[in-house]
Amino acid sequence: MIKLAIDAMGGDHGLATTIPASLKALQEFPQLHLLLVGDEVSIAQKLSMLPHDASRISILHAEQLVDMDEAPSKALRGKRKSSMRIAIDAVNDGRAGAAVSAGNTGALMAMAKFVLKTLPGIERPAICTMMPRIGGHTMMLDLGANVGCSGENLLQFALMGHVLAQAVDGCEHPRIGLLNIGQEEMKGHARIWEADELLRQWPLNYVGYVEGNEIFTGDCDVVVCDGFDGNIALKASEGVAKMIRHYMKSAFMRTWWTKALGVVASPVLKAFGNSIDPRRYNGASLLGLRGIVVKSHGGADAVAFEYAIRQAILEVEKKVPTRIADSLEQLMLQSIE
Repeated sequence: MIKLAIDAMGGDHGLATTIPASLKALQEFPQLHLLLVGDEVSIAQKLSMLPHDASRISILHAEQLVDMDEAPSKALRGKRKSSMRIAIDAVNDGRAGAAVSAGNTGALMAMAKFVLKTLPGIERPAICTMMPRIGGHTMMLDLGANVGCSGENLLQFALMGHVLAQAVDGCEHPRIGLLNIGQEEMKGHARIWEADELLRQWPLNYVGYVEGNEIFTGDCDVVVCDGFDGNIALKASEGVAKMIRHYMKSAFMRTWWTKALGVVASPVLKAFGNSIDPRRYNGASLLGLRGIVVKSHGGADAVAFEYAIRQAILEVEKKVPTRIADSLEQLMLQSIE
């Protein structure tokens, strides 16, 4: 059995998103049991409106809610009874294998780091998610948790991305690239140069600097970057995907002839749309913690939030924190040798 704690109140849409997504996940994963965390009355009312298996659902009451624009320090000090904090506490005390939240990113990271602590050898946790690419997907981190990363921080992100790609994708020697404004040695800034030098000293399949377009071309399996750069790249790619879908839809709706062509091409268009749909890549891992926490996009709909739940299930099955800790120890020994 896999138990997940769901912050049912978090995100822009709260229960309207989290409950339908949770019930869909229960249908698809028979081994799943969910702890729905939030206002008990509101959750029960929402559940009563939808068919569900009550034996696989538990409700943990939370009397507080972390606002989406709330300062992380304020949430950490004053929201100990919030749905977000109780979900993380459930992971810490063993009641759940992972927590999933679409709530305030800064608050989630602050609470998770405070409650769960970081793994040995990791200074800062990083937000990591999958980005679509030709022939599959690319792991990318950090995507917004850390701004102004040192070379040592970027090295740690690379080590964690290396382990995640091995555990989740079964990639024995994942190719790791360092995001930069060019592939030439003189490009970038001092922190990038420092990270590049450190990465070359470790037993990793490091391919050097990569540019933004190479995130999507399949030239590497893991892309490492500062949280500022990574978040911009992530949001830009989401915007491009939406723009492409918008213009393709508009083009096929122009005349009766283009509409007819759209009907004929609908299977191809649907497959294409799914391949670049940001919702299918929702669910960012907070890597480097002693427990599993998955962050959903705040504006996620039920389809996207279910993908975040899927990511949490996968990481529980693969025991990602344990694998990261073990692999870091092995890699450190190899680097010393």
